[in-house]
Amino acid sequence: MRAIKKYWPIFLIPTMAAFAIGFVIPFILGIYLSFTKFTAVTDAKWVGLKNYATALKDPTFVHSFLFTAAFAAVTLILINVIAFALAMALTKKRRGTNVFRTIFFMPNLIGGIVLGYIWQLIFSGILSRFHTALNLNSRLGFWGLVILVCWQQIGYMMIIYIAGFQSIPTDVLEAAEIDGANARQTLFKVTIPMMMPSITICTFLTITNGFKLFDQNLALTAGAPMKKTEMLALNIYNTFYGRSGFEGVGQAKAVIFFVLVVAIAALQQKLTRTKEVQQ
Repeated sequence: MRAIKKYWPIFLIPTMAAFAIGFVIPFILGIYLSFTKFTAVTDAKWVGLKNYATALKDPTFVHSFLFTAAFAAVTLILINVIAFALAMALTKKRRGTNVFRTIFFMPNLIGGIVLGYIWQLIFSGILSRFHTALNLNSRLGFWGLVILVCWQQIGYMMIIYIAGFQSIPTDVLEAAEIDGANARQTLFKVTIPMMMPSITICTFLTITNGFKLFDQNLALTAGAPMKKTEMLALNIYNTFYGRSGFEGVGQAKAVIFFVLVVAIAALQQKLTRTKEVQQ
C-alpha cells in the first residue's frame, strides 16, 4: 500500500494528461473561438459578442431549441413511465423475465445512425400507404423521433429501475402489507420514495440524452421538412459545417448549447435531490 501511495503520480499523470489534451484544452480553445471569426484555428480574428448575437437572432436556432425542449419533455415522461412499469413487471418472480430483459435492452446496443435508417424504412413503408412521409410533415417527424428514441432507451432505463427495485428491502414491503397498505399505497408511499436514486439517474440521463440527440435526428429526418425537425445538435453541426464563414457562429451556438445542458442538468439534479431528502 505504501508503495502505491509513493508512486501515485505514475498512475495519475498519464490520465490527467489525456484528460487535458482530449477535453480541457479543446474546451477552452472552443470558448475562445466562439468570440472570433475563423476558418482555421490559426486565422482567428476577435469579434467579441458578434457571434453570440447572430446565433440568438437565428430563427432556425430558436426553433431548434423549442423543438428539442418539447422532444426532451415528451421523451422524459414516456421513457421513464414505461421503463418503470416494465421494471416493476420484470422484477416479479415469473418465467422468462431474463429473456424479456434481454429483448428490451437489445435496441440500446444499436448505433444511432443505423437505428435511424432502420426506422426510416419502417416509417416510409407505413406512411407510404397514406401518401405521406416523415420528411413532408414536421409533426410526423417529431413523433417518429419520439418513437425511435423511446424504443432505443426504454430498455436501458429499465435495467436501472430493476436494480433500484432489487435494492428495496423486502422487510419494508412486508411491513407495508401487514399494515394493510394496498398496491397503490405501497407504490406511492413506499416503492417510489425508495426508488428516488434510480429515478434521479434515469431522469438525468433522459433529459441530457434528449438535448444531445444527433445521430438519430440526422439519419431519420435530417431536419426535414425545411429544418422543422432540426434539433439543437444538428443545427449546430449544419451551421458549423454547412455555412461558409459561420464557423464562429456555430462555435458560439455550441457554447450556448453547453451552458443550456449544464443548467438543465444542474436544475434537475437539485430538484430530485431535494425530493430525495424530503422523502
